[in-house]
Amino acid sequence: MEISGPYDPKQVEDKIYKLWEDSGFFNPDNLKTKGKKNFVTPIAPPNITGELHMGHALELTMQDILVRMKRMQGYKTLWIPGIDHAGIAAQNVVEKQLKKEGLTRHDLGKEKFLQRIEEWKDKYGTAILEQFKKLGISVDWTRTRYTRDKGYEKAVIEAFKKYQKKGWIYKGYRVINWCVRCGTGISDLEVNYVSEKGKLYYIKYGLFTLATARPETKLGDTALAVNPNDRRYKNYIGKELEIESVDNNISKDLPPKIKKIKIKVVADKAVDPKFGTGIIKVTPAHDLTDFEISQRHNLPLIKIINEQGRMNENAGTRYKEMKVLEVREQIIKDLEKIGLLEKTEDYQHNIAKCDRCDSVIEPLPSDQWFLKNSELAKLAKEAITKKKVLIQPKSWENIALRWIENMKDWNISRQLWWGHKIPVEGEEDVLDTWFSSALWPFAILGWPEKTKDLKSYYPTDFITSDRGILFLWQIRMIFSGEFFTGKAPFKKVYIHPTVLTKDGKRMSKSLGTGIDPVSLIEKYGADALRFGLAYQNTGVQDLKFGEDHILMGKKFANKFWNITKYVLIKIGSEKIEIKKLKSSAPIAKKMDKLSKTTLEKIENLKFGEAAHDLYDFIWHKIADKYIEETKDKNDNETKETLAYLLITSLKILHPFMPFITEEIYQKLPIKDKKQCLMIEQLPK
Repeated sequence: MEISGPYDPKQVEDKIYKLWEDSGFFNPDNLKTKGKKNFVTPIAPPNITGELHMGHALELTMQDILVRMKRMQGYKTLWIPGIDHAGIAAQNVVEKQLKKEGLTRHDLGKEKFLQRIEEWKDKYGTAILEQFKKLGISVDWTRTRYTRDKGYEKAVIEAFKKYQKKGWIYKGYRVINWCVRCGTGISDLEVNYVSEKGKLYYIKYGLFTLATARPETKLGDTALAVNPNDRRYKNYIGKELEIESVDNNISKDLPPKIKKIKIKVVADKAVDPKFGTGIIKVTPAHDLTDFEISQRHNLPLIKIINEQGRMNENAGTRYKEMKVLEVREQIIKDLEKIGLLEKTEDYQHNIAKCDRCDSVIEPLPSDQWFLKNSELAKLAKEAITKKKVLIQPKSWENIALRWIENMKDWNISRQLWWGHKIPVEGEEDVLDTWFSSALWPFAILGWPEKTKDLKSYYPTDFITSDRGILFLWQIRMIFSGEFFTGKAPFKKVYIHPTVLTKDGKRMSKSLGTGIDPVSLIEKYGADALRFGLAYQNTGVQDLKFGEDHILMGKKFANKFWNITKYVLIKIGSEKIEIKKLKSSAPIAKKMDKLSKTTLEKIENLKFGEAAHDLYDFIWHKIADKYIEETKDKNDNETKETLAYLLITSLKILHPFMPFITEEIYQKLPIKDKKQCLMIEQLPK
């Protein structure tokens, strides 16, 4: 076989991936690695709602580079793929589909709605895994898992019961983050805070004037609060004051009027004396901080907003059934007319929004299931501080420890139809998706059963993900692994940079800033995309994606293809014996040094530095310099050196650009050729 014409990834990539799959070498049980160490890494399971995005492409490229290197170093490598049922995200996407049909989930009923999600999962859930193949990732497809398969369901139930037995799971009436659009409570970690322009309203409360961004919630006030060290209000602490307020029990058709109410003043360190006038209204049912203040001072909760985002009967006749923003507008008008609105200011503040649907979050009191985190936090902290788990880059370790120190009890229940049902008789709520995801590293290996895979491949070695889920996922996996298995679930966590647009904006298909990696693969080839992403990943800074780097990757692939053609012409019909291949030429020694440093940099997760080194050496040292020097030479030493450079380059470049290197390897006249390049031995 010969190498001719230009390199065409469309003619190569599907063929080569089938070769890999047919070889069986993605499965560690088929590797001849007797006596060798394991290297195990679980994939971050994509949601069944998802499509391949640039974050996936970067994450999987980095992981595959490491996996392929380890496999070629003789490790018994296991990379476990899978998908996540995605709870709220999956329910949202199917509800959006129903909306296009003029239907709601309630129109279908629970049983038929769940069937629709199952149909969605069957159609789209595994599609992203097929897209992953386009990237060339070398996972063991025979071990693919799903967070709602029977074995995994058993793991979730077992975990819940073990927590319950410890007394760490309880049901309580507390203020939580409620998404009106999704119709469920969500955790603090699933809330995005977006800076927006708003208004700050200064309202008279008897002797005082206070500032608030939410005047509509004054109907649920149960106290006023000041900082205990604020001398301005020291004499009022503990006193009950009679103040003027708006009468909420008259018809909205009548002019507003004043009514008098009594309200207590409490002292609490949560109050910022520099905010507004230094005194705040306390609305325990509709503010998380106010709820905490109420718990410390035994204040009542008056719920005035319902789960649909409308005012309930406690808001009074005048405002009942109005939407929150409608009430805000109306009550400001009413306060102004009765002389209780002192002034209004422009105000830049953070608005809490749902991570899934971007709707404004409404803090509401609700009966929810919670998991106590105090003891689990200790387990996570110990695993990190005692270096059982290394978080890289190291800057994220301190961030993680600070978050662990302030861990609150975890709201694990969701008011959804789709998900793992809470295993309590009569309970209709489902578990937070992250509850099941936290079991991933050991549940995919068979836990709670004592399986052969669990014994052989746990704990795992490495996991990577975007920083956005460090606290949602990695930290929870750490304390789950420690609690249920007595071992940290992985040895190393790599937090990769976030992929942004070229001008630094967040990538989002809905915003029109998303880039489809599959389309780039179709245009440039998978190797070009992989190398371009690795090349850009040079530090902890977010990656501003540019297509020019992918084009560079394509040109580099073409250059390497042409180098190969040149070498084959030079060595002629002679077969290359890899085991005996060697060269004493100065460039060969530089090649050996490059091999060593490249592998070290991959091991230390310095993927960008390694890619830069490879590009520079192969393009400039080999192609531009050494090849030019050898054009008029035909001696054996030159031929041996060229063959040595080619084979060594193939090996160390393979983790970055697996398709073109495997294609070349399969075509080369190699005497002692293995079935695949991906199981060749890397230089030591």
